[in-house]
Formats: sequence, structure tokens, C-alpha cells
Amino acid sequence: MSSRTVIRGGLVITASDEIHADVLIEDGRIAALATSGTPAAEAWTAQRTIDATGKYVIPGGVDAHTHMELPFGGTSASDTFETGTRAAAWGGTTTIIDFAVQSVGHALREGLDAWMAKADAQCAIDYGFHMIVSDVNQETLKEMDLLVEEGVTSFKQFMAYPGVFYSDDGQILRAMQRSAENGGLIMMHAENGIAIDVLVEQALARGETDPRYHGEVRKALLEAEATHRAIKLAQVAGAPLYVVHVSATEAVAELARARDEGLNVFGETCPQYLFLSTDNLAEPDFEGAKYVCSTPLRPKEHQAQLWKGLRTNDLQVVSTDHCPFCFTGQKELGRGDFSKIPNGLPGVENRMDLLHQAVVDGHISRRRWIEIACASPARMFGLYPKKGTIAPGADADVVIYDPGAEQVMSAETHHMNVDYSAYEGKRTTGRVETVLSRGELVITEREFTGRAGHGVYTPRSTCQYLS
Repeated sequence: MSSRTVIRGGLVITASDEIHADVLIEDGRIAALATSGTPAAEAWTAQRTIDATGKYVIPGGVDAHTHMELPFGGTSASDTFETGTRAAAWGGTTTIIDFAVQSVGHALREGLDAWMAKADAQCAIDYGFHMIVSDVNQETLKEMDLLVEEGVTSFKQFMAYPGVFYSDDGQILRAMQRSAENGGLIMMHAENGIAIDVLVEQALARGETDPRYHGEVRKALLEAEATHRAIKLAQVAGAPLYVVHVSATEAVAELARARDEGLNVFGETCPQYLFLSTDNLAEPDFEGAKYVCSTPLRPKEHQAQLWKGLRTNDLQVVSTDHCPFCFTGQKELGRGDFSKIPNGLPGVENRMDLLHQAVVDGHISRRRWIEIACASPARMFGLYPKKGTIAPGADADVVIYDPGAEQVMSAETHHMNVDYSAYEGKRTTGRVETVLSRGELVITEREFTGRAGHGVYTPRSTCQYLS
């Protein structure tokens, strides 16, 4: 017995089109679209009809950068795969790609298996994994080939965090050379961690211990330098490169220059860099600790270049880098020493709404909203057109979005397992009303109707922007 749902009367928005259309869903997939009110659409029958009159019908968001249950700095991210994916659904995101971690001295497979076990039967929405490569050696390089074949097609390396995730230029080059051969995509945390550690040590010696100094030592020039170096190493290796959480004007300039030269270089930014700034890091009474993440928040003047980069496609994706730590008991580990504050912000629930606010504010168009939040991340990481669009054959990951509803973001009302909101008190226009994941209702008219274990692991093909 097939299950059918019809969504009637909404404005369907994808990265390429806006059309008033009804959507037919059959057995978890989009079966057809037809102009509302036409005989073709009127002839559809279904067990469930959803009225989307006056609403947007958009693809579920694809958040390609989350860290559920990530161990960091002696503690762990406060969202589990269960709480984090439920919060994602509340925010209109129906697919996350999280990061499995290789520990130094251990195999990639061991890290991937550990993260698979954490997520198994816990997720409310579909999920995939990138692989953090912390230990480049001959065995690791061979394993990269095997993982690509299995649908783990992207590998993250760090120029930051010496002694934890850090890779030197030689290790980075070897991994890039391997990805040039196997079709994988290297994702780079581009900050000069060796230099930053010197500046951290000097700041602490001067008694500069407050959260705001986290932003001051992680200089924009050291993000730009590392971005430039990563681009050149990728060019030498003949490999594509994806730079994560780009925050600084100077780093955007490096990406733009590389793209103008025709290189396969891509960039991601995050809502915190578009909407928050060093003003937040400087909040008194240690409140600034809530906003400690890396790359750090920048002075407000950097925001204009990030928005421009999103409009000109020098930046292609907005992900959250969702990595929440509670203020009480976790962020507080860094009282008296900013370098001990766990790095990360909560945001998986806020991304789609904040980017819709950017549409309202005139920064981006509606179709660009869907492109940077749904279609581009799906293409970048080998999930399109199964994810990221509304078209026949795609998974029925669909959000009914009320563009006129107003809300105030707050820890009181959010669903992330963290005791503060990075956007506390922010008023936004637009709100998720109903969410379907593979045709099943996860959020029904602002009520959670999903379940842990509905979400399935989703293998990925290689980056679809590479010919």
C-alpha cells in the first residue's frame, strides 16, 4: 500500500525556480509537481493533504557542518545525535553531515565506526559523515580510498590546534595528493595554529585572560595566511579544496583570487560570522565566553564582505559548525584563561531562519537562500538531487515555511540541548511550520511528531561541482 501526501497552494522555492505549485509525494519521494488549480493537480488523491496557502514550500535544509557529541577540551558538545537532529528539524534542516574523528595513532575506520555507533538509531533526520584526519600516514592514505568508495567522500584537516587535530604542510600535501586521485574533497580549518599558540602564550603572560582575547590572538591575517597556504598546497597537489567557517575579509579575498584563477576552491561561512561580532566576545562578566568559537567572531566590518561573497558565489555554502557547550559548567572551564574555553556555538536550529531574515533584510534573494542552505551543500558533498531540491525523484524532505510569522530567538524556546542562545532576543521574520523527512511528518504545525531512529545514514557521491 503506497502512502501519498499532497501539499497544495504554496510557493515552491528551489535554487533555480519559484512557482506556485502543488507537490505530490509518494512513498517518501517527490512524485510530481503541477501548477495549483490545474486539472492535473486537482486529479491527485492522497491520504494526507497539507494546505500551504500563503506559505513557502522549500527543500529541507542541508547543514554540512555539525559536531554532535564532539569531545573537546576535556568535555563534550552538549547535543547528542538525538537532541541535535531534533533541534535541526525544528529549524527546517532535514540532513546533517557530522564529523567522525580519527584519533592520533588510530585508524580512520575506528573513528568512523565510533561515530556510526553514536548516531545509530538516534537521529530524527538523515545524516552523513565527513572524516577528520588527524594522523596522516601510509595506512591512513590507503583508508581514504576505501572510505571514498563507501560514500565518505570528504576529509577534514586542521592547520590549527597543534597537539590535537593539527597537520603540518607535508601531511596536508600528502592527503591532498591522495584526494586528487580518489575524488575526495579536503575540507580545511585554515588558521595558522603554530603562530596563534605563540600569541595565546604572550597574551596570557600579560594577564589578558578574558574571552575577548580569544578573538584578538586568532588574527584575521593568520586566517588569510593559512587560507592562502591551503590554496597553494591544493594547487600543487592538483586537488579541490573546501575552506570551512570563513570569517575574515582577507580570507574571502584569497578565495576570490583563487576562483578567478579557475581553481576548484570553495568556501563556507556560518551565521555567527554574518550576525555576530567581537562586540559579543567583549560582553562583560564572562558572558563573552558564550561566543568563543574558531575561527573567531570578527569586528562587524567583516560582515559586508561575507555577504558580498555569498552574493558573488565566492562563498557557496552557509553551514552552522554547530558545536554547543553549556555556559554553566562547560564554557566556565575557561574562567581566568580564555584558551581553556571550549570552542563552539549552538546554531543548527537557527540557520534557516537567520538566512530568511537575510532575505527580508535584502542581503540575498529567496532562491539564493535555498541555494546556500540546501542545494549547494547537497551538491558540494554528493547528495544532490536526492537532497537539496524539490523535483520528481528527490527525497520528500520538504518544509512548509511561514514567511510572515515573527519570532524571538531564545534559550527559553529553542530545542538545542544548551543553556543559552547565541541569538538571545533577536527578532526574526519567518518560521518553520511543518517538516517532512522522506515523506514522514517530523514537525506538524509547530509540534514535534518525529522519532529517534527515523533518520538514516546516507552515503554520498563525490563533489558534484567537479567535472
